[in-house]
Amino acid sequence: MKRIAVINQKGGVGKTTTTVNLGAAIARQGFRVLLLDMDPQANLTVHVDKRPDLESHTLTSLLVEDAPLQDLVQPTSIANLFVVPSDTSLAGVEQVLANRIGRETILREALDAFPGAKDFDFVLFDCPPSLGVLSANALVAADHVVIPMQAEYLSLQGMAKLLEVIQLVQKRLNPALQIACVLPCMVDARTNLSSEVLREIDTHFGPLLAKARIRNNVKLAEAPSFGRTIFEHAPDSNGARDYEAFGAEFLRMIGVVVPTATAAAAEPAPEQAAEGSA
Repeated sequence: MKRIAVINQKGGVGKTTTTVNLGAAIARQGFRVLLLDMDPQANLTVHVDKRPDLESHTLTSLLVEDAPLQDLVQPTSIANLFVVPSDTSLAGVEQVLANRIGRETILREALDAFPGAKDFDFVLFDCPPSLGVLSANALVAADHVVIPMQAEYLSLQGMAKLLEVIQLVQKRLNPALQIACVLPCMVDARTNLSSEVLREIDTHFGPLLAKARIRNNVKLAEAPSFGRTIFEHAPDSNGARDYEAFGAEFLRMIGVVVPTATAAAAEPAPEQAAEGSA
């Protein structure tokens, strides 16, 4: 089971959208995927049509009450895609765990003890827009990091701190952790600003910069309000094309081969058009 942390301490850069739709794109290739909503805002939970206010078995149960992970997993409307939901009580986890020894390793230990791990190929963590205990748990448990990044100059602010935290986790708690890629999101190829920022990101991250681009797309913004992934809400949109392309690129990045039968059955991703939204 490959463990992926989707993280950026800046809010509004596409973390939840990427976690849900990357997970869905991988699931559409025949892999079984588990999404963990680690954000007290519970946006991922809503995105897959769950009600945070009605959930009693959430990630808080695992982190605070040591509930076994298998009791928290729920199916979604997408085949092969499952979720562990969040709710607002997760906001108090930082304070509750403040004095607990080994608080950064709770999630890793829960995944290591998860008897259903053999049934999942991937687990994706949707991290909160901060670098506290919740994000630390995701980084300690993860194999790879995906960093969604908005194509604007302010998005470069704070990246040094994020990279410093990742390096600290690599050094002290999780030597196997690797940055898989930086994913440009909300890109408008028609503007000079986006092109300039992409060049700047390329200068900083080089081969870690994904080739896929997630363009500004109204359908991506609409999908959460319907509780659907982009593939359910608008399968012919640029948003669906972009995440399908990124899903295929991401699997290549981490060395995962799509089964031949699945690859043959899947529709090829169309070439990404130059316009901004559809």
